[in-house]
Amino acid sequence: MPLNERLLRTNRLDLVAATLAHLEAELASPSRLDLLLGVPIPPGWPPGEYDRHALEFFHTQLTAGGPEHVGWYTWYAMTRNGEGQREELVAGAGYMGPPSEGTAEIGYSVIPSARRQGYAAEIVAALVEHAFTVPSVQQVIAHTSDANVASTRVLLRCGFERVGLGAEPESVQYRTLARVAPRLA
Repeated sequence: MPLNERLLRTNRLDLVAATLAHLEAELASPSRLDLLLGVPIPPGWPPGEYDRHALEFFHTQLTAGGPEHVGWYTWYAMTRNGEGQREELVAGAGYMGPPSEGTAEIGYSVIPSARRQGYAAEIVAALVEHAFTVPSVQQVIAHTSDANVASTRVLLRCGFERVGLGAEPESVQYRTLARVAPRLA
């Protein structure tokens, strides 16, 4: 693990927060990203909606926000082997920016060859847990469509509830609320 790397760990994954160096390497050529992450970049990277437009958005936002915003945009999810070494890049995930008005928004996209293995649920759980470490965050939201049955299942499995229509056509908003520890009398 490189020095100063922001890391979240799940049972099977390392999630590494993207820095400007990561985003610049990936924008230049996804194959350059392997040098920074220490894993090969899979064919077909980037997955789903984690496309060039999203990368440029994250780069612009991280440039404007500075180093203190690292961790509030993209995270790279990589599997670990039995010895704890990183093996494979399986997803891009993260937040749409720092929390605002008590809300953090997440998104995630898993490469096709790694789907249906529970990685998305691990990623969502880690991002939600991380967001709730910020005292002002009261809810985490995500958007998907009814047509994306797998994503809907992941969100429901991770404790989200459907709350209504999203801002984009055909999108649905889901949320999970911060768990408040019961007060002892």
